Amino acid sequence: MKKLSLSLFSFALLLATVAPPESMAGQRRRVVVRRAPVIVHRPVARTGLVVRNGYPIRRVLPSTVVVRPAHRVVAVGAPLVFLPSLVWAPRVVVMPDRERLVWQDSERINRDEGWVDTNFGIDQSGNALYLDINGKAELNFAEVTFANGNVQVVDFNDRTHGPGVYKLLDFADGRRVMTVRLLAMSESEDTTLGVYLSK
Repeated sequence: MKKLSLSLFSFALLLATVAPPESMAGQRRRVVVRRAPVIVHRPVARTGLVVRNGYPIRRVLPSTVVVRPAHRVVAVGAPLVFLPSLVWAPRVVVMPDRERLVWQDSERINRDEGWVDTNFGIDQSGNALYLDINGKAELNFAEVTFANGNVQVVDFNDRTHGPGVYKLLDFADGRRVMTVRLLAMSESEDTTLGVYLSK
C-alpha cells in the first residue's frame, strides 16, 4: 500500500514537470468581464416656483421647478430688499487667475428635469461673479443676495447660452455675497453650471 502511494505521488510529480506550461497557464487564466456603468435617474420631484413680494421681474415665470438643496446653507441677517433688476448682456470672458478666485461651486442639471432652481451658499467678499456653462442651458434669472440684505436680480430673459465663462455680475467696490440663486434648464443631455467669486 505504501509502495502504491509512493508510485502515484511520483507519477503525479512527473506529470506536473512534463506538462507543457501552456496547459498550466490556461488553468490560471481568468476572464474579467467589465460592465458599462449604470446611470441611475432618480424620480424628479417638481414643486411651485417661490418668489418673494416685491420681485422685480414682471413676466410670467415657470410655474413648476425642481428645487435643488443648497450645498451650504447661509443665513442673511438683514431684511431682504430687491433692487431694480438688471438685464444681462452675455459676454464670454477669460476666467480670472486662480489666486483671485475666493470661492467656487457647481451644479449639474439634466434635460429631463426641466427648470431647476438651485442655490449656492457663498458668504465671502469679492468684486465679481462669473458663470461657467459646460453644456447648453436656457437661463431665466439669477438672484445675488448681499450681506446688507440687498438682492440684485439678473434677468437672463429666457435665452439659451452655450459653453463658456460669462461675467454674471460686477461690483467693483467689493461686497460680501451671501447667496446666488439660479433658475436654469438644460438644453443638452447634461449641463454643469459653475459659479465663481473673484476678488
